[in-house]
Amino acid sequence: MKVFLDTNIVVDVVTQREPQSKSSSALLTLAEKGVIDGFVSAITFNNLYYIARKEVGAAKAMQAIAVLRDICKVVALDGKIIGKAIDSGIADFEDAIQFFSAMQIQADYLVTRNPRHFPQDYVPVMTPEALLTIGQITGDT
Repeated sequence: MKVFLDTNIVVDVVTQREPQSKSSSALLTLAEKGVIDGFVSAITFNNLYYIARKEVGAAKAMQAIAVLRDICKVVALDGKIIGKAIDSGIADFEDAIQFFSAMQIQADYLVTRNPRHFPQDYVPVMTPEALLTIGQITGDT
């Protein structure tokens, strides 16, 4: 199962945002175990570093992006995704890049803290808590 993780999911874990970090961490653990195929956009790395270095320091931020690289597959950012994001009408450009990155890999789910920021008709968009309630998402197999 291909699960695209919005940047805010990874930020939850690295900065220990409560109460969100528990469910976000569970998703990354499932990706690490191979229960789901976790994907992130290439822009997630620079966004995560920028945000995390202010909260946890540069060294921990760099460590976090190295771990993310090892856990998730990276969706390359190209002109096609940028063009679609620009032309989409999605209010937030960064969200548009995330959305079209998920579309590029034909994600089964796009997981975010802000489902209302994304179109709902092409890929199911949900919170980590909602995805974790789906029967086929367990690490207990």
